[in-house]
Amino acid sequence: MAETTQRKREVFANKNELSVALAKYTAHLSAKFCKEKGIFTVVLSGCGLIDWLGKLLESPYKESVEWSKWHVFWVDERVCSHEDQNSNYKLAMDGFISKVGIPKENIYAIDKQCAADGDAERCATLYEECLRNLVKEKILPLCPNGQYPQFDLQLQGMGPDGHMASLFPERPQIKVTDKWVTHITDSPKPPPRRITLTLPVINSSLYNLMAVCDDHTDQCARSIADIFKNNNLALPAAHLTAQVEQMWYLDKAAASLL
Repeated sequence: MAETTQRKREVFANKNELSVALAKYTAHLSAKFCKEKGIFTVVLSGCGLIDWLGKLLESPYKESVEWSKWHVFWVDERVCSHEDQNSNYKLAMDGFISKVGIPKENIYAIDKQCAADGDAERCATLYEECLRNLVKEKILPLCPNGQYPQFDLQLQGMGPDGHMASLFPERPQIKVTDKWVTHITDSPKPPPRRITLTLPVINSSLYNLMAVCDDHTDQCARSIADIFKNNNLALPAAHLTAQVEQMWYLDKAAASLL
């Protein structure tokens, strides 16, 4: 599998400027893929990302983006009720998806009942089955090596410890290659039960954009510096790549030690 390893980065003065750029980047790729193939497959994460996507809810994007052609997935999810405040699905629905015209059938959340039951392993199995069915339906293509699904864009965030998705330092999930979706029951960041796309699925994406703002008294800045200066592979986010472009959007605080 051909992978790009070059980390491109842009640094912004503040979160607002980063949000403006994030909206522009996402809208550009949406237009590109909607024109080329009639759909746009985008993978969301949690935390601050949904707030930062808020500029897409403003002109000119809210009116010009072809929302009906979007297919929305999650790079990871907390195994809890869809109504739980910890749910990435709820965060995205409340803050973004419910405000645009994405068809309900194009929104791929984890299984509602298994999530409410707290069954992380079953949630991961069913989410992978969902992705495999979408490959059969020609919604998702496989990457050229035929092993993993290929999304158009994944929007990532990084934790202060250098984790991305629910791939955490010193946890075995980063090494899983025989699954598309795996689970974790002892996440060092609560809640402990989660599912996550595996690293080869993340890196099979055509475009990966990692957005980082440092609200953690320079913890994120230290991890960013360790990744860019030392390529410290003990930090899961250091493994991020993509098939076409790997872009890092950093606010000034996150980039302060570069």
